[in-house]
Amino acid sequence: MALTDITQTAVEKAIEEYDRLGRDAFLKRYGFQRARRYLLVHHGGHYDSKAIAGAAHGHLPGQRPLMTREFSGGARHVARVLRGLGFEVMDDHEPDRPGHQDQPEHVGPTVGPEQADLPQDTLSRDELVRRITRLAVNRASGRPALYKPITLLWAMGRARRGEPRLLPWTRTEEALAELLRRHGMRGERPRPDYPVASLCRDRLWTLPDHPDGVPSAHGDATVRRWFAEHQPRGGLADPVYDVLRHSAVTRLAVIDALLDTFFDDLDAAPLLADVGLDEAEATDLTAGAGHGREQWLVTAAEYERGCRLLEEREAAVHGERIARVAHRHRRSRAARYLVLARSGGRCENPRCTGQPDDVTDRRQPILEVDHVVDLALGGRDHPSQMVALCPNCHAVKTRGSTRDTLRELLLKVALERHSAARR
Repeated sequence: MALTDITQTAVEKAIEEYDRLGRDAFLKRYGFQRARRYLLVHHGGHYDSKAIAGAAHGHLPGQRPLMTREFSGGARHVARVLRGLGFEVMDDHEPDRPGHQDQPEHVGPTVGPEQADLPQDTLSRDELVRRITRLAVNRASGRPALYKPITLLWAMGRARRGEPRLLPWTRTEEALAELLRRHGMRGERPRPDYPVASLCRDRLWTLPDHPDGVPSAHGDATVRRWFAEHQPRGGLADPVYDVLRHSAVTRLAVIDALLDTFFDDLDAAPLLADVGLDEAEATDLTAGAGHGREQWLVTAAEYERGCRLLEEREAAVHGERIARVAHRHRRSRAARYLVLARSGGRCENPRCTGQPDDVTDRRQPILEVDHVVDLALGGRDHPSQMVALCPNCHAVKTRGSTRDTLRELLLKVALERHSAARR
């Protein structure tokens, strides 16, 4: 039992737990004080380095968390180990910096100054998904209006591509007005000021040059006039943008949540294509990492986070069908992403005689994600009951003479691969 035993995956799991619980609850759970000097930096967030290291030890197989008295912090201990694992650790002790002693210690996921009043829990992936699915929207027609969902999907597409978080109002207004004209399937007017003003009050959007925010006036004349006069630059709140930019699993879970909540009887495919989210679960696997099967990687912490989000969604929508002519079951983009990432780009049938060497136009292996137990027969839309198959193995599983035997095998394989990915 030693600090040097911790792994990169264990540290990532501890960071994910920190994000989920919040700083104070995390420190209380593991019995640590706030960091006085060394902070771990990960995806824009700052974390108490010694507490993360102690908790990470508990994420090793068969081990427990280390208590604060069992190891030393500082440059020669915690900082050295974390840096050796590839993490950035910053020294927050700068005695020569004017006013340093008077500055509050800033840890946890980073927020910009314009978001100082944004509660930390909005940075939790779980809380972000919950907050978005519980958006207050106009339901005067009996169905939820699409102003805010369309705005969020547009901003998510921009975050996914790494485009600037903040835009001048003229560009935001032009882009959103066109999307509302094309995809406002419940009579939405091309009025971007409505959703932006409302999302500011939800604290998912920010107008950094206007700390007092948009006037909360009733009727549309005041709000329209305010945007016309102030021409505010704005975009997603910094921590929201950061999560949606860096976590493909969270981004896909949010897409699932928005479509389930607001587009249940509509075809959102043209909208997703317009905002660049139509094939996100497939292209995100290799985005920024070159090409080839070796690039299909997902950390255990990210896999576990995605499964938890899926399980929350499963509890909320289990058994529901999309109200269209075919009445098909809801299928999660996040679940498909996790299975493809877990597969490493290879067919998961251990008896596969060889999948095609050819690839798709996007340079991805030719794989199909399959539910081993059909959803119509009570199967789960969850990686523990899903596999990635090459077209030939998929055909055998669906209509081959040995399909019953293969399905039994694949169900075991799915569970084994799922358990291994979480480890």
